[in-house]
Amino acid sequence: MGYHTQFLAVILFLWFLSMRAEEMKSSKSCDFPAIFNFGDSNSDTGCMAAAFYPEVSPYGHTFFHEPVGRASDGRLIIDFIAKHLGFPYLSAYINSIGTSYREGANFAAGSSTIMRQNRTVFEGGTPFTLEIQIQQFNQFKARTRKFFHQGKKNSYRRHFPRPEDFAKAIYTFDIGQNDIAAAINKVGMEDSHVAISGIVEYFANQVQSLYGLGGRTFWIHNTGPIGCLPVAMPMHNAKNQTNVTLDQNGCVNYQNDMAKEFNKKLMKIVVKLRAQLPDASIIYVDMFSAKYELISNANKEGFVEASNICCGYHEDGYHVYCGNKAMINGKEIVPGSCEDPSKYISWDGVHYTEAANRWIANRILNGSFSDPPLPITHSCRPTTR
Repeated sequence: MGYHTQFLAVILFLWFLSMRAEEMKSSKSCDFPAIFNFGDSNSDTGCMAAAFYPEVSPYGHTFFHEPVGRASDGRLIIDFIAKHLGFPYLSAYINSIGTSYREGANFAAGSSTIMRQNRTVFEGGTPFTLEIQIQQFNQFKARTRKFFHQGKKNSYRRHFPRPEDFAKAIYTFDIGQNDIAAAINKVGMEDSHVAISGIVEYFANQVQSLYGLGGRTFWIHNTGPIGCLPVAMPMHNAKNQTNVTLDQNGCVNYQNDMAKEFNKKLMKIVVKLRAQLPDASIIYVDMFSAKYELISNANKEGFVEASNICCGYHEDGYHVYCGNKAMINGKEIVPGSCEDPSKYISWDGVHYTEAANRWIANRILNGSFSDPPLPITHSCRPTTR
């Protein structure tokens, strides 16, 4: 072998080693030290229950065997995300009993919206908008930093993230469904296209606020097929909906169309954010497609029809939600739970069962529904294009 041939072989070998090193580097998981979540009832692990009225049985009985502030019979998608990343189940930020925030906190609250709504709590509103949730996070971070600056003997330190963990943490979002529901209720009274544009712009402002507070990895769920929620379907809501067009799964088309418009504009704003925040990783997760796939293949995946509701009374336009009771036409209605929630997609007509949440989580965690298609464990790479 001549000198030049040997030299070329060495160069090729070194090139191979460098490529292999880059490959190994890119395949290394992110090793997040903490997770911070923002959202609505789809990911609320106890905020509204701690702030107002606690959940009652049969909520929570499948996994926790008692109500634990989750709008389901068991775990939510955020619980499966936390488990997948090696974290304990997230404690709600305002839940002061038996909580530890060492590996993250949950700021999500039921009924929450991105934009402020002119509704009281008794009308289905909440004070915990996304903006408020991020202000709570800001307060949480500032107080945590204070604990760590008070010296090693401070006993509180073991319950909170280290100051350096905030930049390395993953920030997850599952919010927007209630904004779309509010926009649907105002159809004909205002321009929904303008309203949706305003919602996603406001969302972008809140992500930028978190970026300013040190966040760098953002895992953003779009909104699900709201027209496929059983309480939206005419079969459960006949008094309030007539002459609506349905798709092959019985979902209300115009409601899903508004969700799709929101998601399309959300994707555009994510691309814009990537350009503005080049050192951030911003992952867009298509929850609409993941949930719609389950709804479309309910029987094939071992579930009953997606329109069926496990818990509550939903007939002839009357809705008595799970855990409540009411008088209807002179008769007291005390609805119970189905015998086997694992066969149902819908828990209470609005929220999903643990079985459905597990199915959805298993589809999204590997990056199959993400843009870019990165598994959540590798989602810390900058996504600038």
